[in-house]
Amino acid sequence: MQERENNSPLPQGEQEAALLPSKLSRRNFLKVTGGGALGTALLGAAAKPANAEQIVQAESFKGFTKIQLNINSQIRSAEVEPRTTLLSALRYELEVTGPKEVCDRGECGACTVLMNGKPVLACMTLACDAIGKEILTVEGLVKDGKLDPVQQAFVEKDALMCGFCTPGFVMSVRALLNKNPNPTEAEVRKAVSGNLCRCGTYPRVFEAALAAAKTAAERRS
Repeated sequence: MQERENNSPLPQGEQEAALLPSKLSRRNFLKVTGGGALGTALLGAAAKPANAEQIVQAESFKGFTKIQLNINSQIRSAEVEPRTTLLSALRYELEVTGPKEVCDRGECGACTVLMNGKPVLACMTLACDAIGKEILTVEGLVKDGKLDPVQQAFVEKDALMCGFCTPGFVMSVRALLNKNPNPTEAEVRKAVSGNLCRCGTYPRVFEAALAAAKTAAERRS
């Protein structure tokens, strides 16, 4: 048999054989790769949850933590992610909707609540950081069906328009009066400086705060 010239092409079968490893035939190669693909498919099918309920159960344990919060003197349970804010936990897990979600970045004060007596922005506070703390929202100011003096003063002085900012203002004023029962208007202005009212009812808010302080003083006398 004459030697094939260097530039002459190999027959089709020999070309395919030349591309495969020296000890692996074309038939064995197909067996190995085909069997591997089938095994992967079978293992993948076996690893999938059998139904939607199992999927939901698996997801519920993924990155969530069960916590208990003291909200308005009641112990409430919630399942939250570590990144969940106190505002989100209150509104969407516990259905405490007094604190309003307006800016959601700590600029408007509509989500103000009291934590251990001090005003904090719920949208900037992690729910997990509120564990073991006493959280008071605007709902918790009502006692025996009666409005808190601050709430009553806001109603009487018409210190609201759209109402979205009102819960935050009420809580900021309440925190002020708890610390300083007889504030000046300048002190009221400073106490609510972190609360924004897009409707512009600031003068009546100041008036309501001073009226609430006066009412509280009369009750004490």
